[in-house]
Amino acid sequence: MRVVWIVLDSVGIGAMPDAAEFHDAGADTLGHICEAYPEIRIPNLRSLGLGCIEGCNPSIGPVEQPVGVYGKAAEISAGKDSVTGHWEMIGIHTKEPFQTFPDGFPERIVKPFIEEAGIPGVLGNCVDSGTSIIQRLGKEHEETGKPILYTSQDSVFQIAASEETFGLDRLYRICEIARKQLMGENLMARVIARPFVREKEKEGYVRTTNRHDYAIPPGNENLLFYLKEQNVPVVSVGKIYDLFSGCGITKAVKTKGNMDGVDRTLEEMDTLSEGLLFTNLVEFDSTWGHRRDVKGYKEGLEAFDERLPEIINKLRREDLLIITADHGCDPSYIGTDHTREYVPILLYGKDLPAADLGIRGTFADLGETVGQLFGVRHLPIGTEIAGVKRR
Repeated sequence: MRVVWIVLDSVGIGAMPDAAEFHDAGADTLGHICEAYPEIRIPNLRSLGLGCIEGCNPSIGPVEQPVGVYGKAAEISAGKDSVTGHWEMIGIHTKEPFQTFPDGFPERIVKPFIEEAGIPGVLGNCVDSGTSIIQRLGKEHEETGKPILYTSQDSVFQIAASEETFGLDRLYRICEIARKQLMGENLMARVIARPFVREKEKEGYVRTTNRHDYAIPPGNENLLFYLKEQNVPVVSVGKIYDLFSGCGITKAVKTKGNMDGVDRTLEEMDTLSEGLLFTNLVEFDSTWGHRRDVKGYKEGLEAFDERLPEIINKLRREDLLIITADHGCDPSYIGTDHTREYVPILLYGKDLPAADLGIRGTFADLGETVGQLFGVRHLPIGTEIAGVKRR
């Protein structure tokens, strides 16, 4: 059989009980978008049961007879970023949050990085938005050759540099240096290469699609490793490969955006005879969520929904489609960071009867389901979190 598992990056469905501890009380990515745009056109997601999920914002819109299996899941791990979210899906419980630097990186981190990378210094070294910091420091970067270093509320060491003057390969090389250094006491979840170029039509800079994430390896006790043990093919589309440092991935396909991700997923469905096809659609998060673009987010959801029938039509009778998210990033909320939210669960198979899954106690219920379908070991993760009852 085949499982087509699609992560709509950051499409959360309402604040979790502990959201206030993450300064996210009241966040609701999908609900607030539907409130702002009640005319939003997502009939295919709704038909699968999206609006029928327990406790979701009524503006999402329930249907009388959903055709899918629907529910939502709480995150048991201590975080609200892509790494902890995706890792939990495959059975990894991140009990302690990854290290963050809301005041910028200390000299003990920056100095060794500058020395080994062979660069004249860094610019920025602060918490900022990736799109705004390149406008503010892009010209100085081109003049000095100093890469732009910045972070967020997540555990990320982000390095932005011009593809034209600094060079893409050189940017990747210094990111690899940073990844090796940011282990042990300085452990960070991800180093991210953020290349950009000058905009041709107007003054300023624009990020390219050549982003590359360098995550820490997830270890061997997880779904992807177990699938590898059983020789089950795993094809990743989008940033899935980066988030798992290639663990268990037998083929990796890069993408240039959501619609390209859908295109590549459809192409892989034409050739993959069995196994897991694991896709991440990142623009919900990177293009609209972090930039607090409610209208863009709404249009992105509509664009995916319009193409969902193409994916469903390619499913074989024994295939399973999973649609979920990894965290929230409410574009109507304060700040520019992720939000601590439940994630939707939508399952569809041609012979799978509609059902209500209620509220699941961990994202790992998804991975456990996939594991059981392929006959691998149980996942090593707990299922209890305050305020959530597992059914």
